[in-house]
Amino acid sequence: MRYIRHFKELGINDIPLVGGKNASLGEMYRELSQAGIKVPNGFATTAEAYRYYLEHNHLKEKITQALAALDVSDVDALNRTGAQIRQWLNHGEIPADLAAEICAAYAAMAEEY
Repeated sequence: MRYIRHFKELGINDIPLVGGKNASLGEMYRELSQAGIKVPNGFATTAEAYRYYLEHNHLKEKITQALAALDVSDVDALNRTGAQIRQWLNHGEIPADLAAEICAAYAAMAEEY
C-alpha cells in the first residue's frame, strides 16, 4: 500500500512519514506487544496521502493564496481564514485509490478483531 502503514510497520523513526502520534502508536504496538502488553493494532495514513488529497482537490494553491493574503495581526481574519481552510479540507473529495486503501486497511483490521 502506498498511502497506508499499519502500526506493526511503524516506529519512532517514522515521524516524517506518518506524524508523531502515529509513529508513537506504532512504536508502542511493536515494542509493548513483544513484552506481552496488549496494544491494539491499527493503521495510519501517510503524509504522502495528505499531500495527494491536497493535490487532488487543488487545495495547496488555494491555501497558499489565502495565507499569503492574511494579516496575521488581525485575529478576526485569522479566524475567518482558518475556518475557510478547514471547510476546504473537510469538503474535498477523497481520491478513489486512496479511499480503496483506507477501506482495505480497515477491513483487514476488522478481521483481526
